[in-house]
Amino acid sequence: QVQLVESGGGLVQAGGSLRLSCAASGRTFSAAAMGWFRQAPGKERVFVTAISWDGGSTYYADSVKGRFTISRDNAKNTVYLRMNSLKPEDTAVYYCAADRTYFSGPYDVRESDYDYWGQGTQVTVSS
Repeated sequence: QVQLVESGGGLVQAGGSLRLSCAASGRTFSAAAMGWFRQAPGKERVFVTAISWDGGSTYYADSVKGRFTISRDNAKNTVYLRMNSLKPEDTAVYYCAADRTYFSGPYDVRESDYDYWGQGTQVTVSS
């Protein structure tokens, strides 16, 4: 079994910053690409960003490019999402996920590319 536990969400004013963490256990974390998705109220869950298994490559949705940064620490089995210049439209539940393919790059953007998911953490950005 794989467990992913997100933390770091909360309420922040527009223009502010947050850092989300996703702690992994139960699988060879360092061999899997990791992704972040988000789901806004009343909308489908969408891809935000992903990082390759070794941290060498990243990929971002256009909506967050230049504002969000994904990183990982394989020694700590943790992936991070630094979010700067937050906007009200960033309000959503944020989920981390582990790619089902080992040693993959960061270009898997479909939910079906990921086989383990965290429970999500709420991010609310006030205007």
